[in-house]
Amino acid sequence: MRKLIVIALVLAGLWGGYWFVGSKATERAFSAWITDRQADGWVAEVEDLSTRGFPNRFDTIFTGLELADPDTGLSWIAPEFQILALSYKPYHVIAAWPGTQVISTPEQRIEISGSNVKGSIVVAPTPALTLERTSIVLEGLEMSSSAGWVSALERGQLATRQLEDGQNRHEIHFEAANLTPASSFVRTLDADDLLPPVFEGVTLKANVDFTAPWDRAAIEDARPQVSRIDLTELKAKWGELELWLAGAVDVDDRGRPNGNVTVKARNWRQMIEIARASGALAPELVSTVTGALQFVAGLSGDEKTLDVPLRLSGGTMFLGPIPIGAAPVIRIR
Repeated sequence: MRKLIVIALVLAGLWGGYWFVGSKATERAFSAWITDRQADGWVAEVEDLSTRGFPNRFDTIFTGLELADPDTGLSWIAPEFQILALSYKPYHVIAAWPGTQVISTPEQRIEISGSNVKGSIVVAPTPALTLERTSIVLEGLEMSSSAGWVSALERGQLATRQLEDGQNRHEIHFEAANLTPASSFVRTLDADDLLPPVFEGVTLKANVDFTAPWDRAAIEDARPQVSRIDLTELKAKWGELELWLAGAVDVDDRGRPNGNVTVKARNWRQMIEIARASGALAPELVSTVTGALQFVAGLSGDEKTLDVPLRLSGGTMFLGPIPIGAAPVIRIR
């Protein structure tokens, strides 16, 4: 019995020593990262950095955190940020974002608040810390921009997983309920009272290829850019309008998608009205596009449902041979 007690005390002492050494090493690593960013010309400040959680956790708390990348003009200010990990599983962390935070770009400052914003993040146990998978929960999210728009999300979830069939390919799944799009966009539709202000639901499923791994260098040096999107499904319900999109596009080094996407829309005439009211569809093309889509919809036997291919090429979207507007530019700052 005495031997068991001695062994237990020795093991407890060893574990306590391991935790103490590990917690101090964690703090030094994060402090060194902040110092390295300052040396690279970043704004990198933290009022306090501490690691807690004895005996089984390394919970690192950043207080008064501010980071700004001079190359992109992107900055982030958070009164508190937490990285939580089990002491025996340091490459699987829980990140907890604060109730309020600020993200700024050269064009605008966005204040973000949320009742519950946290995520599970798993990285490879290598110095590069390559991202393997994530699962992020968003609840009660509200955004307000200095550019004059506001947006909100009741609840959402983002999950990603690195795929083995492509070195920098990630499977991405996003779901959102009661998403309020940016008010600057909604205001373009107010005059016609076309749609309610809230998307009832949005679902995105896709495999996305990037130009480089999502690892330490993606934060410290430059963000990887999208090179290809295999869109399994993008589904949205907005009032009486229901949209489904699927297809594949390659993205060039200017962020322009090139490829084909199938668009299926129920109550598609509202889609034309939205494009017209928002300026995405030139007024002189409204009659031509409506007539063409009415003919295509009639072929299916359901004039309210449209199923058409959309071609994206050279920065322009085409419906058959008809250019209907500029294609979105896909760039990550």
